[in-house]
Amino acid sequence: MKNFIPLLLSSIAMLLTGSSAIADSPQYYEIRSYLLGEQDDAEVIHQYLRDALVPAMKRQDAGPIGVFHNAAEDESDSPRIVVVIPYKSADAIAVCKNRLAKDAEYQKAAKTYLNRGPKNSPYERIESELLVAMDCMPLLKVPKNQLANTERVFELRVYESANERLGDLKVHMFNNGEVPIFLDCGIQPIFIGQAIIGPFTPNLSYLTAYPSETARNEAWAAFRSHPDWQVLKKISKYEGTVSKIYKYVLTPAEYSQI
Repeated sequence: MKNFIPLLLSSIAMLLTGSSAIADSPQYYEIRSYLLGEQDDAEVIHQYLRDALVPAMKRQDAGPIGVFHNAAEDESDSPRIVVVIPYKSADAIAVCKNRLAKDAEYQKAAKTYLNRGPKNSPYERIESELLVAMDCMPLLKVPKNQLANTERVFELRVYESANERLGDLKVHMFNNGEVPIFLDCGIQPIFIGQAIIGPFTPNLSYLTAYPSETARNEAWAAFRSHPDWQVLKKISKYEGTVSKIYKYVLTPAEYSQI
């Protein structure tokens, strides 16, 4: 317990390096999942994202945008393409959408994808949630030189809570101790956010990165046995804050900016 507070303070200081204005301006994240289903035309979706959406968003100075698909180790049994889109503010979401509609270059590049009819959709459905960044990590962060590592893997986790009170307590748990333990175990957060809108509310979602699949397994083993986690998880007010966990092990598309 005596090592818990120093670790907490030093790690939060590292995450929040910079002006106080950064912490007062949390980002918003759209987590868009293309559920492939029986249609499963992943190549058409990747072509649209690679050649149309990602370049168009870059012209709007939006990003970095992450594009991922299920890794071989993913046991979720839910084939999907996951897109992470950060926004500087809530207002920027509608602004970006309106600009896409007026972007002739985007419309041309997206034509093949957008002109598909109801009988040949490349996916079963799009499942999206909108998150607001939490105090423990107000900005999405891509570690230096991460894109150079072709072996990198990611893990997207969604933590459902039974009600809003318990959901807010889980957020409090992250903001007041859980993230520093992540860092100490080699679990690198990319973003952490609480859902505003989505199919799993009340919930929080976060994406973490690892140099390899072996490193991911080792990091979580270290987390589960970490002495500070053993203390934190036994704090009575945090008991029962998570009722269900969705976990997706992901690998990045070659054009992913994360």
